[in-house]
Amino acid sequence: MIGTPGVRQSGIVARMPSVLAVNTGSSTVKFGAFETAGGTLAPVLRGRIESHGPGRRVLSLDTDGVVLTEAPWVDRGRDTAPDLLRWVEARLAGPVAGVGHRIVHGGPDFSQAVAATEPVLKALDALAPLAPLHQQQGLAGAWALRKSHPDLPQVLTFDTAFHGGHEPVADRLGLPRVWEARGLRRYGFHGLSYESVAEQLALLDPSTATGRVVTAHLGSGASLCALRNGRSVDSTMGATPLDGMVMGTRCGSLDPGVVLYLQQIAGLDAAELVDLLYRRSGLLGVSGLSGDMRVLLESDDLAAREAVDLFVYRAAREVATLAGSVEGLDGLVFTAGIGENSPRIRAEICARLAWLGVELDPAANSRGTGQLSAAGSPVTGWMIRTDEERMIARHASRLLGLDR
Repeated sequence: MIGTPGVRQSGIVARMPSVLAVNTGSSTVKFGAFETAGGTLAPVLRGRIESHGPGRRVLSLDTDGVVLTEAPWVDRGRDTAPDLLRWVEARLAGPVAGVGHRIVHGGPDFSQAVAATEPVLKALDALAPLAPLHQQQGLAGAWALRKSHPDLPQVLTFDTAFHGGHEPVADRLGLPRVWEARGLRRYGFHGLSYESVAEQLALLDPSTATGRVVTAHLGSGASLCALRNGRSVDSTMGATPLDGMVMGTRCGSLDPGVVLYLQQIAGLDAAELVDLLYRRSGLLGVSGLSGDMRVLLESDDLAAREAVDLFVYRAAREVATLAGSVEGLDGLVFTAGIGENSPRIRAEICARLAWLGVELDPAANSRGTGQLSAAGSPVTGWMIRTDEERMIARHASRLLGLDR
């Protein structure tokens, strides 16, 4: 039973209007239903749909992410969203008032949450080549709900929006300006996660939050963001979510000459390049074993250890680079699947950053909650659990006028 208002043994009862937040990844769909009242959001249901063996399963979670129930999941249609909406509404006291979706790429035209109109959806579909693992998957739910529930209000929220205040020099590519005019520049991603973490850090540690902070969103998709006074200044991801850190199956930053070599000498076409760089590289490609950090940390294989070492090396290098963007470092925050759950990875990254003033408390790091830094450390370290679903619901409820 979830310990929030409106819960009872037989199911979850939402007394206030509820917003459903849908966070579609490349293989997992996270979701949360939130009551809206007086500008606050109360979670009444959380869960995720994930691959499990040959099929899929749906998990319901409590507010701490602990699994309450799990069951097989079979989509009755081509897209998950309509079935998910029915599943959620069956556990609420009535229909949801609106749905918010996470869309990875907003491009140059979408810097804040917008209604999911047909022209908007078509414009965002055109950005799919810049985020082939995510863009169409995120938009598919909104398209499907427009068909199955045409009167249901829907809102699109963007991972790029949080980075919209960068100085132009931080986002400019070294290409002829005609390409910048056509929208090719650095955007940054994982913005809903960074917005969530910045908001929480401001409550937990106001003095650090107003300073120079690097947040490391380390998961299957991984990036880092430099914050000053809670606002994004720079990010490791650029025009696409392929840039920056080595990730589970994505290569991260790569000499463009390598791509030319793969195309001109190895003869790979565009589809083969997408498959190689997005799906067969990163931790999976280097280890030859898995893109899952948990599997690699448990393995005695040398290539698995080398993949972990590369991830740690690149993360520490990116922290140092972003410290240059904000001209110093007052705080370092770990979040997302690896950042939240792997003391070993946090410790190895921080060991490489001792010269920068990062000093962990080993006991605190092992516990893995709250402040991680040792007393007197020049850089304050934190582990903060990201809550993208809450941010999606917040933006959606504001646009729909449900937060009053």
